[in-house]
Amino acid sequence: MITLVGIGYDVHRFAEGRKCVLGGVEIAYPLGLDGHSDADVLCHAIADAILGAIGEADIGHHFPNTDPACKGMNSLEIVRRSVELVKAQGGRVVNIDCSLIAEAPKIAPHLMAMKANLSTVLGLPERRVGIKATTNEKMGFLGRKEGIAAMAVASVEMPE
Repeated sequence: MITLVGIGYDVHRFAEGRKCVLGGVEIAYPLGLDGHSDADVLCHAIADAILGAIGEADIGHHFPNTDPACKGMNSLEIVRRSVELVKAQGGRVVNIDCSLIAEAPKIAPHLMAMKANLSTVLGLPERRVGIKATTNEKMGFLGRKEGIAAMAVASVEMPE
């Protein structure tokens, strides 16, 4: 087996009339994230990291915003399908580490629920799913509370 690493990044702007979903957890906040699916930036970054580790195209290729079947899709399903691609090639996800960048809403109270959701979908023990939250120190579009960004790294073992 060979260990491969992938990196993922996603950002979504806030929008009225949408739910704020992060790591599969609906967070009470007056604004949600704009996107074709549920716009869960954390799940999107994780899926891209997994797909990148195995040399696949990004989630926009696998789950295009032009596909009506992806409209409103729960992004935990996007992560699950990305893991299935790894398994179909004889591999396994070893661990995930990710960071959410947002001034608001407060993320810390929801981290354990996010970790539980993601560990289930990834098929990993919670100790192998790292999730951190930080702000952008009030700088730029994230600092002005215009949206949320996420970064993720995935470690995957694959046959050589």
